[in-house]
Parts: sequence; C-alpha cells; structure tokens
Amino acid sequence: MSLTAPHPENRIFAIGDIHGCFDKLITLLDRLPYEPERDTLVFLGDYIGRGSQSRQVVEYLCQLQQKNPQTITLMGNHELMLFEYHRHGDRNLLEVMRRNGAEETMSSYGRENVADLRSLSFLPAPHRDFLDNLLPIWQTEHYIFVHAGLQPHRLLSEQDQDTFCWVRDIFLSEEHDFGKLVIFGHTPFATPLVTPTRIGIDTGAVYGNLLTAVELPSGRFYHA
Repeated sequence: MSLTAPHPENRIFAIGDIHGCFDKLITLLDRLPYEPERDTLVFLGDYIGRGSQSRQVVEYLCQLQQKNPQTITLMGNHELMLFEYHRHGDRNLLEVMRRNGAEETMSSYGRENVADLRSLSFLPAPHRDFLDNLLPIWQTEHYIFVHAGLQPHRLLSEQDQDTFCWVRDIFLSEEHDFGKLVIFGHTPFATPLVTPTRIGIDTGAVYGNLLTAVELPSGRFYHA
C-alpha cells in the first residue's frame, strides 16, 4: 500500500466510520463520482463493531484494495481494540469490546464464542491480512487523514497509535492548526463538522443516521 500522496490533480474521497453498515457503504460508493484510474479512496477506520455486516464490509474492502491500490485504509479504535485483546487478553478490554458491538462482529462471521476474539480464529486469512496492514495515519501535501484526531501542540512524530484512534476532547476543544487540514472520524456528529482546521465525517451511520464521504479538494459531501 502506497504512503505517497496522489498527483495534485487527482481527487480524494474520504469515507467515515462504517461499523458494519455494508448496505450504506455500497449505496454511498455508488453515489460518488469516483474514477479508480485517477482518484484515491481513504477509509478512516471502524469497519467492524456494532453493525450486523462487518464481514461483508471487510470482504468488500479487501476486494476493493486488490483492484485499486490507491485505496487507503486506516485503523480505527474498534480494530485497535481487537488487536490489543489478541495480544494481551485483558478481561476489562473484552468487556469494553462487548459493550461496543464485538458480538455483532462475531455473528457476522457465523461465530458465537467470544473466546475466538482472543485467537482471531474467526477471521479468514485475507481479512486478517487486511486488518494487519491498516495504516495509523495518512497524509498528503494539504491533508492529514486520521481516525480520531491528534494531540494539539505536538509534532506528528511525537504522537502514537492510541492518540490516532482514541483522542477526542482535547482535539475537538481546541482549534489548533496542524499545518494541514485534518480529516477525521470517530466522534459522531448529526452533520459533518467543518472548521478552518478540520473536517469530521463520522455522522453516526450505525445509529440510524447517514454514512458520509467528503470529496477533496472541493469539500463536497456525499451521504447514504
């Protein structure tokens, strides 16, 4: 997967938190004026959890990435929790995961035993590879794409995966200029958040609201 920014003339379409809402994902992608030979898709993480179609979402993104290398997929906090539990087996983390839709994810793979979360044995090999290769962050000359946000007053090199996937209040409460426009998900809004320094495009698809994409550099929004 390339970390290199696309040609300046190309468009970027960033897509917010999907959370197993496969039908909304397909509808949204059908509405984008996306041209695979020239444009880039950036998915901001949280493909799994809460919704009932996590397996279908991951399978579709695996296929999309194979067909179009300019498909960028970032890690969200739900994917990070899964790998943290796999590595450490923390029972407290398991309870957090269960409250946040881990069992719905398991059910989408036809598995009911939460013990399989620790081993990741419920994941087909291509899905495990897909999740293993999620990026913590991606940037171009003008934009930073991240799941949750950034810590103000810190260099990008001083920030870590937990921040990229979990930060919320300090990022949202301070209008800090990171030198590039930050495109993020994680925190659901009724409509996209737009400020001079950031655009938030998690619009709560899994809660019955819309799945949102933003086209850059035009700033046009699309919904499903």
